[in-house]
Amino acid sequence: MQELIDFILHTASELGYLGIVLLMTLESCFIPFPSEVVMIPAGYLAHKGEFNIYACIACGVLGSILGALINYYLCFFFGRAFVLKWGRYIGINEVKFAKFEAFFNKHGEFSTFVCRLIPGIRQYISMPAGLAKMNLKRFIFFTGLGSFLWVSILVLLGYFLGQNEELIAEYLHQILIIIFILIAIASVLYIYIRKKAK
Repeated sequence: MQELIDFILHTASELGYLGIVLLMTLESCFIPFPSEVVMIPAGYLAHKGEFNIYACIACGVLGSILGALINYYLCFFFGRAFVLKWGRYIGINEVKFAKFEAFFNKHGEFSTFVCRLIPGIRQYISMPAGLAKMNLKRFIFFTGLGSFLWVSILVLLGYFLGQNEELIAEYLHQILIIIFILIAIASVLYIYIRKKAK
């Protein structure tokens, strides 16, 4: 992990903000590596004064949206069969895709937002959105909102904790627990409001 972080730091230093955008675009579409290894080092570089913290967050969100749009349009234009055919090489199988699709069909825009906060799922929720041909402006809005919260958390961790991996892992674990609790509460409220509206 340290070697990977050093590589990210080097790449970000060499390419600047463009490096953050490119790496987060890859992370957000179909390359299975965690956003933590991009945005936490970016926050650390902001702490050192090499980057601007707000620009780091903006670039992270931009990259997340661009990557999500790739997945969105893959399903929008080519459909489920294309994704299942080639997705198996990056860990997407029919069962997993069916779960994403069922969750999206049931919860729509809400799922696009909350799933951007869940590692391991955030990359793939864009696919059923594209398959359902979700309104593009609303897709970008909810993707950007969820990405903003997630990216901000990671950048702030890097900014305040630097390269202290043990502390970062501990705080990230606690933050993920809080996120899951908040998502559960938000989900209950969302379902309640939908039932009341009906």
